[in-house]
Amino acid sequence: MKLLVGLGNPGDKYSATRHNIGFMVAEQVAQRHQIVLKKKGYQGIYGVGRAASCETTILLPQTFMNCSGTSVNAAYRSLGIIPGDLIVIYDDLDLPFGRLRIKADGGHGGHNGLRDIIAVLGSKDFVRLRVGIGRPERGDVTGHVLSRFATHEKKRLPQLLDDAAEAAEAILSSGVTEAMNLFNNYNLLD
Repeated sequence: MKLLVGLGNPGDKYSATRHNIGFMVAEQVAQRHQIVLKKKGYQGIYGVGRAASCETTILLPQTFMNCSGTSVNAAYRSLGIIPGDLIVIYDDLDLPFGRLRIKADGGHGGHNGLRDIIAVLGSKDFVRLRVGIGRPERGDVTGHVLSRFATHEKKRLPQLLDDAAEAAEAILSSGVTEAMNLFNNYNLLD
């Protein structure tokens, strides 16, 4: 069993914001594999099915971003997931819009959702799929991550979500090293 987690904030207010791109990618993977995300549990919404030939639970925590660890830990422990079988998809300010990065482990890089997951799990050993949302030119980082995508980004967002879903599927089917080789130089804008 693999556990694929998309990070975001619950509610319509946040649904199409940059901070919710983790939800959007996880939902794209679920849709591509006909996994229905309607079950309630693990303090989130989830579905179970086969994604990229792997039995996979796809989880959208409903605890708000900064408390994601509670939901992830509940599923992680209940499902008996091992570290390499947890994949967390989230937004990254330090990557320009349209870039993807896969890592096998590491720190939180200032991302509060990741910080909470690491603190609650007591481990940094899980796979990350970082989706670039870019950093604002000046000032308000919180306003930037909680804002909707700019018009020029919205035009390219469907392709980015599709390609990020492919990256997640590559992690599931081929492993993190192969997925890194395929997607860590990915740039939608090239």
